[in-house]
Amino acid sequence: MHKANDIRKDLPMYAERLALRGYGLDVAAMTALFLEHKDKSRRVENLRSQRNETAAQFKRVMAGDDSTAKSVLQSQIFTIQRDLPQAEAAFDAVNQRLEKALMFIPNLPHASVPVGEDEASNVEVSRWIPRRGYVGCDVVPAAPAYSPKDHVTLGDRLGLDMTLATRMSGSRFAFMRGPIATLHRALAQFMLDVHTQTNGYVECYTPYMVDASALMGTGQLPKFEDDMFKVERAGRAAQYLIPTAEIPLTNSVAGQMLAAEDLPIKLVAHTPCFRSEAGSAGRDTRGLIRQHQFDKVEMVQIVSPSESYKALEEMLGHAEHILQLLELPYRVVRLCTGDMGFSAAMTYDLEVWMPSQNTWREISSVSNCEDFQANRMNTRIKVDGVSAPVHTLNGSGVAVGRALVAILENHQTADGSVRIPDALVSRCFLPRIISPQ
Repeated sequence: MHKANDIRKDLPMYAERLALRGYGLDVAAMTALFLEHKDKSRRVENLRSQRNETAAQFKRVMAGDDSTAKSVLQSQIFTIQRDLPQAEAAFDAVNQRLEKALMFIPNLPHASVPVGEDEASNVEVSRWIPRRGYVGCDVVPAAPAYSPKDHVTLGDRLGLDMTLATRMSGSRFAFMRGPIATLHRALAQFMLDVHTQTNGYVECYTPYMVDASALMGTGQLPKFEDDMFKVERAGRAAQYLIPTAEIPLTNSVAGQMLAAEDLPIKLVAHTPCFRSEAGSAGRDTRGLIRQHQFDKVEMVQIVSPSESYKALEEMLGHAEHILQLLELPYRVVRLCTGDMGFSAAMTYDLEVWMPSQNTWREISSVSNCEDFQANRMNTRIKVDGVSAPVHTLNGSGVAVGRALVAILENHQTADGSVRIPDALVSRCFLPRIISPQ
Protein backbone atom coordinates (compact mmCIF):
# COMPACT_ATOMS: atom_id res chain seq x y z
CA MET A 1 0.00 0.00 0.00
CA HIS A 2 1.19 3.49 -0.75
CA LYS A 3 1.49 6.08 2.00
CA ALA A 4 -1.22 8.72 1.80
CA ASN A 5 1.25 11.58 2.21
CA ASP A 6 3.43 10.28 -0.62
CA ILE A 7 0.49 10.27 -3.02
CA ARG A 8 -0.83 13.62 -1.78
CA LYS A 9 2.56 15.29 -2.39
CA ASP A 10 2.82 14.10 -6.00
CA LEU A 11 -0.56 13.03 -7.34
CA PRO A 12 0.30 13.70 -11.01
CA MET A 13 3.37 11.43 -10.84
CA TYR A 14 1.37 8.60 -9.26
CA ALA A 15 -1.38 8.99 -11.85
CA GLU A 16 1.15 8.92 -14.69
CA ARG A 17 3.02 5.81 -13.48
CA LEU A 18 -0.13 3.93 -12.51
CA ALA A 19 -1.55 4.61 -15.97
CA LEU A 20 1.38 2.61 -17.37
CA ARG A 21 -0.10 -0.47 -15.77
CA GLY A 22 -3.66 0.27 -16.84
CA TYR A 23 -4.87 1.81 -13.59
CA GLY A 24 -6.71 5.10 -13.84
CA LEU A 25 -6.13 7.14 -10.70
CA ASP A 26 -8.95 9.69 -10.34
CA VAL A 27 -6.87 12.76 -9.48
CA ALA A 28 -9.88 15.02 -8.87
CA ALA A 29 -11.56 12.52 -6.53
CA MET A 30 -8.32 11.86 -4.64
CA THR A 31 -7.64 15.59 -4.32
CA ALA A 32 -11.10 16.13 -2.88
CA LEU A 33 -10.63 13.21 -0.49
CA PHE A 34 -7.27 14.51 0.72
CA LEU A 35 -8.74 18.01 1.28
CA GLU A 36 -11.68 16.58 3.21
CA HIS A 37 -9.31 14.41 5.27
CA LYS A 38 -7.14 17.44 6.06
CA ASP A 39 -10.17 19.56 6.98
CA LYS A 40 -11.64 16.94 9.30
CA SER A 41 -8.23 16.28 10.88
CA ARG A 42 -7.68 19.99 11.50
CA ARG A 43 -11.16 20.28 13.05
CA VAL A 44 -10.37 17.50 15.54
CA GLU A 45 -6.96 18.99 16.37
CA ASN A 46 -8.48 22.45 16.98
CA LEU A 47 -11.21 21.10 19.26
CA ARG A 48 -8.72 19.03 21.27
CA SER A 49 -6.48 22.08 21.62
CA GLN A 50 -9.46 24.19 22.74
CA ARG A 51 -10.48 21.49 25.21
CA ASN A 52 -7.04 21.46 26.82
CA GLU A 53 -6.73 25.23 26.88
CA THR A 54 -10.23 25.72 28.30
CA ALA A 55 -9.67 23.06 30.95
CA ALA A 56 -6.49 24.84 32.07
CA GLN A 57 -8.29 28.20 32.22
CA PHE A 58 -11.17 26.69 34.17
CA LYS A 59 -8.71 25.23 36.70
CA ARG A 60 -7.25 28.70 37.26
CA VAL A 61 -10.56 30.52 37.66
CA MET A 62 -11.86 27.88 40.06
CA ALA A 63 -9.49 29.32 42.65
CA GLY A 64 -11.14 32.73 42.37
CA ASP A 65 -14.60 34.21 42.83
CA ASP A 66 -15.33 35.24 39.22
CA SER A 67 -18.63 33.41 38.71
CA THR A 68 -19.12 34.96 35.27
CA ALA A 69 -15.81 33.59 33.99
CA LYS A 70 -16.66 30.18 35.45
CA SER A 71 -20.01 30.17 33.68
CA VAL A 72 -18.49 31.17 30.35
CA LEU A 73 -15.83 28.49 30.57
CA GLN A 74 -18.37 25.85 31.61
CA SER A 75 -20.43 26.73 28.55
CA GLN A 76 -17.36 26.46 26.31
CA ILE A 77 -16.43 23.09 27.84
CA PHE A 78 -19.96 21.81 27.25
CA THR A 79 -19.84 22.89 23.61
CA ILE A 80 -16.46 21.25 23.05
CA GLN A 81 -17.57 18.04 24.75
CA ARG A 82 -20.59 18.00 22.42
CA ASP A 83 -18.70 18.82 19.22
CA LEU A 84 -15.50 16.80 19.67
CA PRO A 85 -17.03 13.30 19.45
CA GLN A 86 -18.94 14.33 16.34
CA ALA A 87 -15.76 15.72 14.77
CA GLU A 88 -13.81 12.57 15.68
CA ALA A 89 -16.53 10.40 14.15
CA ALA A 90 -16.48 12.48 10.97
CA PHE A 91 -12.69 12.18 10.79
CA ASP A 92 -12.80 8.43 11.37
CA ALA A 93 -15.31 8.08 8.54
CA VAL A 94 -13.21 10.00 6.01
CA ASN A 95 -10.05 8.24 7.23
CA GLN A 96 -11.68 4.86 6.54
CA ARG A 97 -12.69 6.04 3.07
CA LEU A 98 -9.11 7.13 2.38
CA GLU A 99 -7.64 3.84 3.62
CA LYS A 100 -10.12 1.89 1.50
CA ALA A 101 -9.21 3.92 -1.58
CA LEU A 102 -5.50 3.30 -0.96
CA MET A 103 -6.11 -0.46 -0.61
CA PHE A 104 -7.27 -0.64 -4.25
CA ILE A 105 -4.30 1.22 -5.75
CA PRO A 106 -1.66 -1.17 -7.18
CA ASN A 107 2.08 -0.86 -6.74
CA LEU A 108 4.10 1.48 -8.94
CA PRO A 109 6.13 -0.29 -11.63
CA HIS A 110 9.91 -0.06 -11.40
CA ALA A 111 11.36 2.36 -13.95
CA SER A 112 13.00 -0.51 -15.88
CA VAL A 113 9.78 -2.49 -16.39
CA PRO A 114 8.73 -2.66 -20.08
CA VAL A 115 5.65 -0.59 -20.85
CA GLY A 116 2.70 -2.43 -22.37
CA GLU A 117 -0.95 -3.36 -21.96
CA ASP A 118 -0.73 -7.16 -21.84
CA GLU A 119 1.51 -10.21 -22.27
CA ALA A 120 2.21 -9.28 -25.89
CA SER A 121 4.56 -6.59 -24.56
CA ASN A 122 6.51 -8.87 -22.22
CA VAL A 123 10.23 -9.08 -22.99
CA GLU A 124 12.10 -12.37 -23.21
CA VAL A 125 15.38 -12.25 -21.29
CA SER A 126 16.92 -15.68 -21.85
CA ARG A 127 16.21 -19.23 -22.95
CA TRP A 128 17.70 -22.54 -21.68
CA ILE A 129 17.54 -26.01 -23.24
CA PRO A 130 18.91 -29.21 -21.66
CA ARG A 131 22.33 -30.32 -22.94
CA ARG A 132 22.63 -27.04 -24.83
CA GLY A 133 22.46 -24.48 -22.03
CA TYR A 134 21.48 -20.89 -22.75
CA VAL A 135 20.51 -20.39 -26.38
CA GLY A 136 19.17 -17.64 -28.58
CA CYS A 137 15.59 -16.46 -28.15
CA ASP A 138 14.64 -17.94 -31.53
CA VAL A 139 15.67 -21.50 -30.60
CA VAL A 140 13.07 -24.08 -29.53
CA PRO A 141 13.61 -27.65 -28.36
CA ALA A 142 13.92 -30.21 -31.13
CA ALA A 143 10.66 -32.00 -31.87
CA PRO A 144 10.63 -35.73 -31.11
CA ALA A 145 10.53 -38.27 -33.94
CA TYR A 146 7.04 -39.29 -32.87
CA SER A 147 3.89 -37.26 -32.22
CA PRO A 148 4.09 -36.19 -28.54
CA LYS A 149 1.11 -36.95 -26.31
CA ASP A 150 -0.28 -34.35 -23.94
CA HIS A 151 0.05 -34.80 -20.18
CA VAL A 152 -3.56 -35.93 -19.72
CA THR A 153 -3.19 -38.78 -22.19
CA LEU A 154 0.13 -39.78 -20.65
CA GLY A 155 -1.10 -39.34 -17.10
CA ASP A 156 -4.23 -41.40 -17.66
CA ARG A 157 -2.03 -44.49 -18.10
CA LEU A 158 0.21 -43.55 -15.14
CA GLY A 159 -2.48 -43.02 -12.49
CA LEU A 160 -3.99 -39.59 -13.21
CA ASP A 161 -7.78 -39.86 -12.87
CA MET A 162 -9.54 -36.59 -13.79
CA THR A 163 -12.93 -38.34 -14.11
CA LEU A 164 -12.88 -39.59 -10.52
CA ALA A 165 -11.87 -36.16 -9.23
CA THR A 166 -14.68 -34.49 -11.17
CA ARG A 167 -17.20 -36.96 -9.74
CA MET A 168 -16.03 -36.15 -6.21
CA SER A 169 -15.40 -32.43 -6.40
CA GLY A 170 -16.39 -31.02 -9.77
CA SER A 171 -14.12 -29.71 -12.50
CA ARG A 172 -10.56 -28.44 -11.98
CA PHE A 173 -9.54 -31.07 -9.42
CA ALA A 174 -7.27 -34.08 -9.84
CA PHE A 175 -6.98 -37.55 -8.31
CA MET A 176 -3.63 -39.35 -8.59
CA ARG A 177 -2.63 -42.87 -7.63
CA GLY A 178 0.45 -45.01 -8.07
CA PRO A 179 3.49 -43.78 -10.04
CA ILE A 180 2.17 -40.32 -10.85
CA ALA A 181 1.23 -39.64 -7.21
CA THR A 182 4.71 -40.76 -6.15
CA LEU A 183 6.32 -38.46 -8.73
CA HIS A 184 4.15 -35.53 -7.59
CA ARG A 185 5.17 -36.04 -3.96
CA ALA A 186 8.84 -36.52 -4.86
CA LEU A 187 8.92 -33.25 -6.83
CA ALA A 188 7.81 -31.24 -3.79
CA GLN A 189 10.36 -32.99 -1.58
CA PHE A 190 13.10 -32.42 -4.16
CA MET A 191 12.35 -28.69 -4.43
CA LEU A 192 12.34 -28.22 -0.66
CA ASP A 193 15.63 -30.06 -0.31
CA VAL A 194 17.34 -27.94 -2.97
CA HIS A 195 16.10 -24.66 -1.52
CA THR A 196 16.98 -25.51 2.07
CA GLN A 197 20.24 -27.41 1.53
CA THR A 198 21.66 -25.41 -1.38
CA ASN A 199 19.94 -22.02 -1.51
CA GLY A 200 19.80 -21.13 2.18
CA TYR A 201 16.06 -21.01 2.86
CA VAL A 202 14.44 -22.02 6.14
CA GLU A 203 11.66 -24.56 5.65
CA CYS A 204 8.28 -23.64 7.14
CA TYR A 205 4.99 -25.39 7.73
CA THR A 206 2.14 -22.87 7.59
CA PRO A 207 -1.62 -22.68 8.06
CA TYR A 208 -3.63 -23.35 4.91
CA MET A 209 -6.40 -21.02 6.09
CA VAL A 210 -5.88 -17.38 7.13
CA ASP A 211 -7.80 -14.37 8.36
CA ALA A 212 -8.66 -11.47 6.08
CA SER A 213 -5.97 -9.30 7.71
CA ALA A 214 -3.21 -11.57 6.34
CA LEU A 215 -4.62 -11.25 2.82
CA MET A 216 -4.88 -7.48 3.27
CA GLY A 217 -1.19 -7.45 4.18
CA THR A 218 -0.01 -9.10 0.98
CA GLY A 219 -2.52 -7.40 -1.32
CA GLN A 220 -5.00 -10.16 -2.23
CA LEU A 221 -7.77 -8.36 -0.33
CA PRO A 222 -9.88 -6.42 -0.82
CA LYS A 223 -9.46 -6.38 -4.61
CA PHE A 224 -9.32 -10.12 -5.36
CA GLU A 225 -11.83 -11.64 -2.97
CA ASP A 226 -13.68 -13.38 -5.82
CA ASP A 227 -10.53 -15.33 -6.67
CA MET A 228 -10.45 -17.09 -3.29
CA PHE A 229 -12.37 -19.75 -1.41
CA LYS A 230 -14.04 -18.21 1.62
CA VAL A 231 -14.80 -20.27 4.74
CA GLU A 232 -17.56 -19.00 7.04
CA ARG A 233 -18.30 -20.48 10.45
CA ALA A 234 -20.71 -19.43 13.13
CA GLY A 235 -19.22 -17.28 15.86
CA ARG A 236 -16.13 -15.99 14.08
CA ALA A 237 -15.03 -13.84 11.16
CA ALA A 238 -14.67 -15.42 7.74
CA GLN A 239 -11.37 -17.04 6.80
CA TYR A 240 -9.85 -17.92 3.43
CA LEU A 241 -8.00 -20.90 1.99
CA ILE A 242 -4.59 -19.66 0.90
CA PRO A 243 -4.05 -19.11 -2.85
CA THR A 244 -0.28 -19.24 -2.24
CA ALA A 245 2.13 -19.79 0.67
CA GLU A 246 3.37 -16.24 0.03
CA ILE A 247 0.60 -15.09 2.37
CA PRO A 248 1.51 -16.93 5.60
CA LEU A 249 5.26 -16.71 4.89
CA THR A 250 5.27 -12.95 4.29
CA ASN A 251 2.86 -12.30 7.17
CA SER A 252 5.20 -14.13 9.55
CA VAL A 253 6.92 -10.74 10.03
CA ALA A 254 3.74 -8.61 10.05
CA GLY A 255 3.76 -5.84 12.64
CA GLN A 256 7.42 -6.36 13.53
CA MET A 257 10.34 -3.97 13.88
CA LEU A 258 13.29 -5.92 12.52
CA ALA A 259 16.95 -5.26 13.18
CA ALA A 260 19.41 -4.96 10.31
CA GLU A 261 21.20 -8.10 11.47
CA ASP A 262 17.92 -10.07 11.14
CA LEU A 263 17.98 -9.66 7.36
CA PRO A 264 17.79 -11.24 4.90
CA ILE A 265 15.04 -13.61 6.02
CA LYS A 266 14.67 -16.46 3.51
CA LEU A 267 11.67 -18.76 3.92
CA VAL A 268 10.28 -21.64 1.86
CA ALA A 269 7.18 -23.82 2.19
CA HIS A 270 5.33 -26.51 0.30
CA THR A 271 1.56 -26.06 0.54
CA PRO A 272 -1.60 -26.80 -1.35
CA CYS A 273 -3.00 -23.65 -2.94
CA PHE A 274 -6.67 -22.91 -3.56
CA ARG A 275 -7.97 -20.56 -6.25
CA SER A 276 -11.51 -20.14 -7.51
CA GLU A 277 -10.17 -19.10 -10.94
CA ALA A 278 -12.90 -16.47 -11.23
CA GLY A 279 -13.02 -15.10 -14.75
CA SER A 280 -11.06 -18.00 -16.26
CA ALA A 281 -14.03 -19.97 -17.62
CA GLY A 282 -13.04 -21.91 -20.70
CA ARG A 283 -9.29 -21.48 -20.14
CA ASP A 284 -7.09 -24.56 -19.66
CA THR A 285 -10.01 -26.77 -18.73
CA ARG A 286 -8.15 -29.93 -19.71
CA GLY A 287 -5.73 -31.43 -17.22
CA LEU A 288 -3.55 -29.95 -14.48
CA ILE A 289 -2.62 -26.51 -15.82
CA ARG A 290 -5.34 -24.44 -14.11
CA GLN A 291 -6.75 -26.15 -11.02
CA HIS A 292 -8.82 -25.05 -8.03
CA GLN A 293 -6.41 -27.02 -5.83
CA PHE A 294 -2.73 -27.41 -6.66
CA ASP A 295 0.62 -27.66 -4.86
CA LYS A 296 3.44 -25.16 -4.97
CA VAL A 297 6.80 -24.65 -3.31
CA GLU A 298 7.02 -20.94 -2.50
CA MET A 299 10.08 -18.83 -1.72
CA VAL A 300 9.87 -15.56 0.23
CA GLN A 301 12.63 -13.13 1.12
CA ILE A 302 12.45 -10.18 3.53
CA VAL A 303 15.38 -7.85 2.83
CA SER A 304 16.69 -4.35 3.39
CA PRO A 305 15.58 -1.87 0.70
CA SER A 306 19.07 -1.56 -0.79
CA GLU A 307 19.29 -5.32 -1.40
CA SER A 308 15.92 -6.13 -2.95
CA TYR A 309 16.84 -6.10 -6.64
CA LYS A 310 19.92 -8.20 -5.95
CA ALA A 311 17.62 -10.60 -4.09
CA LEU A 312 15.22 -10.66 -7.06
CA GLU A 313 17.97 -11.85 -9.40
CA GLU A 314 19.05 -14.41 -6.79
CA MET A 315 15.54 -15.81 -6.45
CA LEU A 316 15.19 -16.00 -10.22
CA GLY A 317 18.38 -18.05 -10.26
CA HIS A 318 17.00 -20.37 -7.57
CA ALA A 319 13.87 -21.09 -9.61
CA GLU A 320 15.97 -21.58 -12.77
CA HIS A 321 18.19 -24.04 -10.90
CA ILE A 322 15.19 -26.26 -10.16
CA LEU A 323 14.18 -26.36 -13.83
CA GLN A 324 17.73 -27.07 -14.94
CA LEU A 325 18.04 -29.97 -12.49
CA LEU A 326 14.75 -31.32 -13.85
CA GLU A 327 16.16 -30.99 -17.38
CA LEU A 328 13.24 -28.88 -18.56
CA PRO A 329 13.55 -26.34 -21.39
CA TYR A 330 12.40 -22.91 -20.25
CA ARG A 331 12.62 -19.22 -20.95
CA VAL A 332 12.76 -16.15 -18.68
CA VAL A 333 10.36 -13.30 -19.44
CA ARG A 334 10.25 -9.85 -17.86
CA LEU A 335 6.61 -8.83 -17.48
CA CYS A 336 5.41 -5.50 -18.81
CA THR A 337 3.54 -2.91 -16.77
CA GLY A 338 0.10 -4.15 -17.85
CA ASP A 339 0.77 -7.83 -17.06
CA MET A 340 2.24 -7.61 -13.54
CA GLY A 341 0.44 -8.62 -10.37
CA PHE A 342 -1.19 -6.05 -8.10
CA SER A 343 1.58 -5.93 -5.47
CA ALA A 344 4.61 -6.26 -7.75
CA ALA A 345 7.06 -3.54 -8.77
CA MET A 346 8.92 -5.95 -11.07
CA THR A 347 8.24 -9.56 -12.08
CA TYR A 348 10.02 -12.31 -13.97
CA ASP A 349 8.05 -15.28 -15.29
CA LEU A 350 9.65 -18.61 -16.08
CA GLU A 351 7.85 -20.45 -18.88
CA VAL A 352 8.48 -24.12 -19.58
CA TRP A 353 8.18 -25.75 -23.01
CA MET A 354 5.10 -27.94 -23.61
CA PRO A 355 5.70 -30.20 -26.66
CA SER A 356 2.06 -31.20 -27.12
CA GLN A 357 1.05 -27.54 -27.42
CA ASN A 358 4.25 -26.42 -29.14
CA THR A 359 4.40 -23.41 -26.83
CA TRP A 360 5.73 -22.04 -23.54
CA ARG A 361 3.62 -22.10 -20.35
CA GLU A 362 4.26 -20.28 -17.06
CA ILE A 363 5.68 -22.44 -14.29
CA SER A 364 7.11 -19.81 -11.92
CA SER A 365 6.72 -16.12 -11.18
CA VAL A 366 9.28 -14.17 -9.13
CA SER A 367 8.43 -10.65 -7.92
CA ASN A 368 9.89 -7.75 -5.98
CA CYS A 369 7.12 -5.91 -4.13
CA GLU A 370 9.53 -3.32 -2.68
CA ASP A 371 7.86 -1.71 0.39
CA PHE A 372 4.27 -2.14 -0.88
CA GLN A 373 3.41 -5.15 1.31
CA ALA A 374 5.54 -3.94 4.22
CA ASN A 375 3.50 -0.74 4.41
CA ARG A 376 0.28 -2.77 4.53
CA MET A 377 1.70 -5.14 7.18
CA ASN A 378 3.55 -2.42 9.15
CA THR A 379 6.86 -4.29 8.96
CA ARG A 380 9.92 -2.11 9.37
CA ILE A 381 13.68 -2.19 9.84
CA LYS A 382 15.72 0.09 12.09
CA VAL A 383 19.14 1.16 10.87
CA ASP A 384 21.20 3.69 12.86
CA GLY A 385 18.10 4.64 14.81
CA VAL A 386 15.99 5.37 11.71
CA SER A 387 13.10 3.06 10.79
CA ALA A 388 11.90 2.31 7.26
CA PRO A 389 9.73 -0.37 5.61
CA VAL A 390 11.51 -3.56 4.60
CA HIS A 391 11.24 -4.91 1.06
CA THR A 392 9.46 -8.21 0.38
CA LEU A 393 9.92 -10.65 -2.48
CA ASN A 394 8.15 -13.86 -3.43
CA GLY A 395 8.55 -16.52 -6.06
CA SER A 396 7.41 -19.99 -7.06
CA GLY A 397 10.16 -22.47 -6.57
CA VAL A 398 8.23 -23.99 -8.44
CA ALA A 399 4.60 -24.99 -9.11
CA VAL A 400 4.56 -28.75 -8.44
CA GLY A 401 1.68 -29.70 -10.74
CA ARG A 402 3.07 -27.76 -13.67
CA ALA A 403 6.52 -29.28 -13.11
CA LEU A 404 4.84 -32.70 -13.20
CA VAL A 405 3.10 -31.78 -16.47
CA ALA A 406 6.38 -30.55 -17.96
CA ILE A 407 8.23 -33.76 -17.00
CA LEU A 408 5.52 -35.95 -18.50
CA GLU A 409 5.55 -34.05 -21.76
CA ASN A 410 9.28 -33.37 -22.14
CA HIS A 411 10.57 -36.74 -20.92
CA GLN A 412 8.00 -39.01 -22.55
CA THR A 413 9.04 -41.87 -24.83
CA ALA A 414 7.34 -43.28 -27.88
CA ASP A 415 5.63 -46.05 -25.89
CA GLY A 416 4.07 -43.68 -23.32
CA SER A 417 6.68 -44.27 -20.61
CA VAL A 418 8.35 -41.30 -18.90
CA ARG A 419 12.05 -40.91 -18.17
CA ILE A 420 12.75 -39.53 -14.69
CA PRO A 421 15.44 -36.82 -14.52
CA ASP A 422 18.70 -37.95 -12.90
CA ALA A 423 18.34 -35.43 -10.05
CA LEU A 424 15.06 -37.03 -8.97
CA VAL A 425 16.44 -40.55 -9.31
CA SER A 426 19.46 -39.79 -7.12
CA ARG A 427 17.74 -37.63 -4.51
CA CYS A 428 14.28 -39.21 -4.28
CA PHE A 429 15.03 -42.88 -5.05
CA LEU A 430 12.69 -42.96 -8.03
CA PRO A 431 13.05 -45.45 -10.87
CA ARG A 432 14.63 -44.20 -14.06
CA ILE A 433 11.52 -44.99 -16.05
CA ILE A 434 7.86 -45.01 -15.05
CA SER A 435 5.72 -47.05 -17.39
CA PRO A 436 1.98 -47.26 -18.04
CA GLN A 437 0.09 -49.46 -15.57
